[in-house]
Amino acid sequence: MSGEGTSRMLDVTVRAEGSTTVITVSGEIDIASVPHLQSALEQSGRDGNPLVVDMTNVGFMGSAGLSALMVASEAAKPALLRVVASDAVRRPIEVTGLDKLLAMFPTLDEALTSASN
Repeated sequence: MSGEGTSRMLDVTVRAEGSTTVITVSGEIDIASVPHLQSALEQSGRDGNPLVVDMTNVGFMGSAGLSALMVASEAAKPALLRVVASDAVRRPIEVTGLDKLLAMFPTLDEALTSASN
């Protein structure tokens, strides 16, 4: 086996950037791959530190991804979840009105600067 299945569709990495946790997501978020993202969001959200989800390399996000972000936002303390979105992520977030609930940023640097304030 070469490891081609969902690992190629969705890659999720978690790292600390000072007191902020950064989750970097690459690939496609759909019903089959979203459990990987949900797990990272749940585990990272437990420490109460600011959380930045960098989705600049996400090419597709279905409703399952939107639900995962909404649940993470509701579970986080106010203003602790920040999302850096590609166009493919930003569009469904704006169309569904989730941009009113999520703190959206155009770049990772801007989200990190906001998280440290």
